[in-house]
Amino acid sequence: MKKILQRLKKRNYISFISLWIIVFLYFLAIMADFIAPYPYNKQFRDYPLCPPTKIHFFDHNKKFHLRPFVYEIKLVNPALNQYEIIEKICPIYFFVKGEKRKILGLFPSTRYLFGTKQGKIFLFGTDMHGRDIFSRVLYGARISLSIGVIGVSLSFFLGFLIGGISGYFGGRIDNILMRLVEIFMMFPAFYLMLALRAVFPLNLSSFQIYLLIVVILSLIGWAGLARIIRGMVLSIKEEEYILAAKALGISTFKIIFKHIIPNTFSYSITAITLSIPGYILGESTLSLLGLGIQEPFPSWGNMLSVCIGNLRILSNAPWMLIPGFFIFLTIICFNFLGDGLRDILDPKNW
Repeated sequence: MKKILQRLKKRNYISFISLWIIVFLYFLAIMADFIAPYPYNKQFRDYPLCPPTKIHFFDHNKKFHLRPFVYEIKLVNPALNQYEIIEKICPIYFFVKGEKRKILGLFPSTRYLFGTKQGKIFLFGTDMHGRDIFSRVLYGARISLSIGVIGVSLSFFLGFLIGGISGYFGGRIDNILMRLVEIFMMFPAFYLMLALRAVFPLNLSSFQIYLLIVVILSLIGWAGLARIIRGMVLSIKEEEYILAAKALGISTFKIIFKHIIPNTFSYSITAITLSIPGYILGESTLSLLGLGIQEPFPSWGNMLSVCIGNLRILSNAPWMLIPGFFIFLTIICFNFLGDGLRDILDPKNW
């Protein structure tokens, strides 16, 4: 792993930076309970569509303050969501005390990374219900990012299993499995995803919807991989060391999973990295259309859904599009990382 990082840094610095951006995003998602200043479902009814809070070190008299602060804000026109700044300084504290939450769902805590004891701090503004968008982006990252990893893991397991068996045994088994693959590949992925989701009722719990989305995305993504793995296995199984393993009486299962599949890892690591953005987009699309994660649980997709066809929000509260920026950032970083891994793992480039 260390050698891969060194080669990635040396040969493709953009991919190296993208890797650490992805790691940072996953860290934020994991530690959302500690980093987010407010719970994802906490509503501040006096602050609907509040613009992002500015952090200051100099007050209105140009006096420098060692501790960063925000000014208190007040809603003056509810009809137009107009706010005015009150010249009341609200210092920002680290490890501030707040409502009781469980860090990682295990450790009860009333201390958070930052916050204010007076006033409110909304780094990304609030939505129409007065919920802090920054906090919801962190909690939403848990769903959007984890679905990519879990979905691609299940999909690649199916792809490796079916492609490996098909390529190794050949004959009738190969024909049956490849026809099954072609059935899945003949349907457009987007419409197949919507059709699979439509089969199930809409009144499912958010956890059930989460598992359902993972299964749907996995069923869509495994077929193309299975064909590629099958082609690689057809080539690898004729190598001398595979023939020697057969002559020694090693079981078929061990030959496939200990000798053949590991030799496809250079391609697989790159393919996994390049596939994760598709799963993130798939979840975001379902949530954007109201078929995915339901309120009040946040995902980057359902946070964007309120902007569809609502010109008032798009024109007066552009910060509501911030989740879309995180979707874009994650996808572009995974694509850069996949390109970099493809360059350093391809033996032709050594």
